[in-house]
Amino acid sequence: MFKKTTTVNIPKHVAIILDGNGRWAKKRGMPRTFGHQAGVENIRRIAIACQKLGIKALSVFAFSTENWNRPQSEIDYLMTLPSEFETKFHDDFLKHDIKVIFSGRKTKLSDTNLAIMKRISNDSQNRQGLVLNICFDYGSYDELTEAVKAIASDVKNGNLNPENITVDVVESHLLTKNLPSLDLLIRTSGEQRLSNFLLWQAAYAELYFTPTYWPDFSPKELYKAILEYSHRDRRFGAIKR
Repeated sequence: MFKKTTTVNIPKHVAIILDGNGRWAKKRGMPRTFGHQAGVENIRRIAIACQKLGIKALSVFAFSTENWNRPQSEIDYLMTLPSEFETKFHDDFLKHDIKVIFSGRKTKLSDTNLAIMKRISNDSQNRQGLVLNICFDYGSYDELTEAVKAIASDVKNGNLNPENITVDVVESHLLTKNLPSLDLLIRTSGEQRLSNFLLWQAAYAELYFTPTYWPDFSPKELYKAILEYSHRDRRFGAIKR
């Protein structure tokens, strides 16, 4: 892990765009679903590493609102992920006291997947360790649109005056409202964009891009990202005197 002489500022909330599964599989002459399977296994490994480091929350971009445009065979596989999580990860997450929540739309998911996600969340709701926030059928445009609708409804019903709409009010309508502010956002595979992920939350997060494909993103790679984060000068728009 970190050297004893190294001063490390551990972020409270880390988010990761899990990119490069398909390219990782292609390099090995395998189908894209092989890469997604390896990527799912890596969520477990990195979540446990985050828990051991004392990170409070880990948000992972597992399936976006735009991923419905992918080939149907790939979508069909990705829709099996909630079941894989429940079957493969339950014991490890219980052992490491990891709480699991899901963020994203619920309108396009099957009743079976909704039931699985609800069961996973309910079973882990009293755990006190890392919160693993699985962003599944998630997109920031959708999240912010729904937040605006909810705030507009409050105004229309007389429960909120427009002049009282603040940053805190907006954040109370976001899917991450119960998580710490986002500190560090990582994207694997070398791409350098946010792809509609946690756009509001990332306003003052530190961004870290690595060429490593997600299935190869090891705890050692995570430590490198956190060490880089520790060297950043976070001023939040102010000037240090």
